[in-house]
Amino acid sequence: MINYFGLPNKVLITGGAGFIGSNFIYLILKERPDWKVVCVDSLTPVSNIGFLDEAFNNPNFVFYKEDIRNKKGIFEIFKKESPDIVVNFAAESHVDNSINNPGIFFETNVLGTQVLLDACREFSIKRFHQVSTDEVYGDILLDDVCAKFDENSPLRPSSPYSASKASADLIVLSYHRTYGLPVTISRCSNNYGPHQNKEKLIPMAIDNALNDRPIPIYGNGLNVRDWIYVEDHCRGILTILEKGRSGEIYNIGSSDEKTNIEIVNSILEELDKPKSLIAFVPDRKGHDLRYALDCSKIEKELGWKPTTSFKDTFRLTIAYYSEKYRYKHSNALNVDN
Repeated sequence: MINYFGLPNKVLITGGAGFIGSNFIYLILKERPDWKVVCVDSLTPVSNIGFLDEAFNNPNFVFYKEDIRNKKGIFEIFKKESPDIVVNFAAESHVDNSINNPGIFFETNVLGTQVLLDACREFSIKRFHQVSTDEVYGDILLDDVCAKFDENSPLRPSSPYSASKASADLIVLSYHRTYGLPVTISRCSNNYGPHQNKEKLIPMAIDNALNDRPIPIYGNGLNVRDWIYVEDHCRGILTILEKGRSGEIYNIGSSDEKTNIEIVNSILEELDKPKSLIAFVPDRKGHDLRYALDCSKIEKELGWKPTTSFKDTFRLTIAYYSEKYRYKHSNALNVDN
């Protein structure tokens, strides 16, 4: 197969043992069977090498344990593998942790991204894609129901996490402007689906509900998020790699806006658990009220739209974590959303 770049593809994926990265790897191995996949992950506590068990059976897959902050190690991998494309999923992403310990977020999300960009320049990569977040835009008032962020909206990050991701986006764009590096950026809404870490809202709520433990919800639970199934997000990234214009930013979302309390109530209903398990806790510092994305750019320019329904994939997600957690017990976790 000759792809958009004119050569057989070898794609290097950082953070590939994490939630979205591992799902993206399986999408590539399934739908682009002649692409070579190089996975780089430092295997932090939120990563899981077990997510990649099936990938290790594929001759087109190779794994390296390395931290993107380690310039020497990263350059050695680039030199050995000569990738055509780099997709950067690697990031510290837990908002609560960024409030308590912001330093590691700037080290990984900003300086780590810079290391990758320098490697891309050194080894003449054909495309660097930065996986970002809708959180870089800040939030929208709950009563401003028609407002949405587009790719030209100002960046107003509310937490050290979102500030680190916004900083990384700006560095990526600067390398395009200054050095002519071919780059794209995607900013996506809240993901759900297989392989998500238990510190996040949906898997945490399922685990706690199955074990009849309280489910902590920040504030009044009315914060609104646009929820997208992880496979739809991954297909959006693949579409940008193959069709997107260098130097451009693309929003990826589903327009399935739900409050946090709606999400938890749906989980409790599906699992036949009482709403009395909900435990409201003091709100997070700087907690964004509502995220909403205008995704008309990727739809009009690249022809991408979500292909799954929230109702069906949310039930699949609950079933996945129900099987995973049903007989496992752990301490209650704080919610991050």
